[in-house]
Amino acid sequence: MQSLLLPLLLVLVLAVPLVMSSRKQKKQQAAQQELMSSLAPGDRVMTTSGLYGTVADASGDNTIDIEIAPGVVTTWLRLAIREKVEPVVETEDDVVDEVEAPAEEPIIESGAGIKDDEPQTTTAQVAPPLEHGKK
Repeated sequence: MQSLLLPLLLVLVLAVPLVMSSRKQKKQQAAQQELMSSLAPGDRVMTTSGLYGTVADASGDNTIDIEIAPGVVTTWLRLAIREKVEPVVETEDDVVDEVEAPAEEPIIESGAGIKDDEPQTTTAQVAPPLEHGKK
């Protein structure tokens, strides 16, 4: 009896993690399959490469069209969709008063010691990062 206990315990220690990992993998595959089948136009998604967009057309079997900017539609494999993302909704507390400006515009000095009365402006705009909840 003692000689059978050690090999049985060793097999049990090796078999339990294998069974548990295969169950976890099956659950992940089922969740991914359910996500792929539930995609519809208008859904906000994130790809595996981190690109955010809106589903434009989900009628293909293996591909899906995602609008990444107004008027810019790209075609992706369905398997490249990582998750659905809820759109960010701004509340009144989140809105920043952009109307406030300094009362007096600062005078910008150039490197040569000449004062410029007009402030330099740039046309570059930076979009705020999208937030999405992790499950």
